[in-house]
Amino acid sequence: MRSYHTSEQKERALLVGTAIQGQEMLLTLEQSLAELARLAETAGVEVIGEISQHIRRPNPATLIGRGKVDELKTAVAALDATVVIFDSELSPRQQRELEHVLGEDVKLLDRTALILDIFARHAHTKEGALQVELAQYEYRLPRLTRAWTHLARQAGGGAARGGAAGVGLRGPGETQLEVDRREIGRRMATLRRQLEDVRAHRRRYRQRRQAVPLPVVALVGYTNAGKSTLLNRLTDADVLVQDQLFATLDPTTRRRTLFKGQEVLFSDTVGFIQKLPTQLVAAFRATLEEIQDADVVVKVVDAADAVAWQHYLTVTQTLTELGANQKLSMLLLNKVDLIPPAKLRKLRDLFPDGIFISARMGQGIDDFLARLESLLMALMVEIRIQLPFRRGDLASLFHRLGQVEREEHNANGIIMRGRIPKSLMGQFSPYQLLASVETGEIDTAGT
Repeated sequence: MRSYHTSEQKERALLVGTAIQGQEMLLTLEQSLAELARLAETAGVEVIGEISQHIRRPNPATLIGRGKVDELKTAVAALDATVVIFDSELSPRQQRELEHVLGEDVKLLDRTALILDIFARHAHTKEGALQVELAQYEYRLPRLTRAWTHLARQAGGGAARGGAAGVGLRGPGETQLEVDRREIGRRMATLRRQLEDVRAHRRRYRQRRQAVPLPVVALVGYTNAGKSTLLNRLTDADVLVQDQLFATLDPTTRRRTLFKGQEVLFSDTVGFIQKLPTQLVAAFRATLEEIQDADVVVKVVDAADAVAWQHYLTVTQTLTELGANQKLSMLLLNKVDLIPPAKLRKLRDLFPDGIFISARMGQGIDDFLARLESLLMALMVEIRIQLPFRRGDLASLFHRLGQVEREEHNANGIIMRGRIPKSLMGQFSPYQLLASVETGEIDTAGT
């Protein structure tokens, strides 16, 4: 067991990690526990120690072996821990058994409950709050035991989201904790209906956006990779930036004009993480659909992190699960200002297709935007048109959404050559030149 110095102000947590023989893990046991410690810190909990065990197969009753359970109970008493957090998700049975062993004075959480708590802290919009509340109920419903009322007594009926309730107790109002399963089921049904309204609203929003089809560039990546800092650098979005996991939960979309005048939408998305709770993936479907509808996916990796490669694999795996792995994509290696030259050279070998940037310092941003502009060319078609002067609106649309390579005026109108999004061809095809000429001597197809 490893222990740490602590203070009296915060809840004191003992972490428990397991490595199961034959189970594939992107992070080592030590790396995963280090990440769990950061999650606990984000939730306002002080980590005072950790226990780990390599096991052949999970104990169906307690996950860890009986001897390790005794060690855990002794460590909780010795360190005066108030919270025990498991790095793996506990089954309802394991939760009940371990709660019985640890007693009512010790709060028991697993990784999923901890992440849900952090999401409850950071859900600032109605949509985000709905999604988190549904995910928490889906997680908690099978675990309605004496711990449910025990937590209710600790939190009190008036505990508010993000308030003094403590880790694992924020989210769906604690006044609900003593109601029966039927009432909770009705609440979940109400949340699902409200989220369907959210999804319908998002669909209508996307349809309106597609009427003036700006390319959408989704920024995706492991939590704390620097996506919000990058969005701020690109668009002056003023999104909250903190050195915490899941500091940004609610998506933000902002407009940016590229070098050749083309406008694009950059969308910041919720961060990914290994062992992302399935309840969150399901509840946040409306938000994650933004990734599926994006024209380009930009994977942002914290290159300064010791496990940057594993984070990249997690992001790639999550995109595959979301059905967004076939989209046009780019890879950004962020935070290069924090990397020694020798390590940077190794990273360039490891990520030969990556663009190395520092969103905080602005390094490499112009290179990224130039590469993005080139990539967006694949979404466009070449066109030569002659517009009558009365269609200045189309000339303006060409400049705003396309890439104008040549423009001139003659007695018959405006001649333009360049690229436009395929979705705009219906508006421009009546004015397309019938021959490969760039003078006003040949009429268009529909003046």
